[in-house]
Amino acid sequence: MAAKKRTAYVRPLSDVASEIIDPMLRRRAGISIGLVQSWEEIAGEKLSASTRPERILWPRRAHEDDPFAPATLVIACEGMAALRLQHETGEIIQRINAFLGFAAIGRIRIAQKPVGSGVEKARPVLRQLSPTEESLIVGTVQNIENDALRASLENLGKTIMASRKK
Repeated sequence: MAAKKRTAYVRPLSDVASEIIDPMLRRRAGISIGLVQSWEEIAGEKLSASTRPERILWPRRAHEDDPFAPATLVIACEGMAALRLQHETGEIIQRINAFLGFAAIGRIRIAQKPVGSGVEKARPVLRQLSPTEESLIVGTVQNIENDALRASLENLGKTIMASRKK
């Protein structure tokens, strides 16, 4: 008998994890892992850092003939981001519904609680400016009369110049 030759099939770990986690999230929170993974694109970079979708609350239906009613998305939010989230609620609802492909979400409920992982992003290390670069920046802002404005623009220029590769 000839032995069957098997070909190795490699799957990304994220696909395997999604297959395990997604049904559990749907059952417990009514939310899909795709929504959680795409939250930065949906909410935007500023909001996604201090918010996260927590659960979808679907309204109860007495029987199958009841009309469809959109759900409420509960979003965990930290401190001051709640005001920004509240201001952008309509746009976020539209983005979520576009992501899901139908008008699933009708309103958002904000739950204020800690969201971050506790690990802050490290600030990039800026390179040292050469004397030529510093004199160029100082010369550019030297005609500004307001001392505070001149100093601020000089610091801004130095930061921008130092963040660029030489």
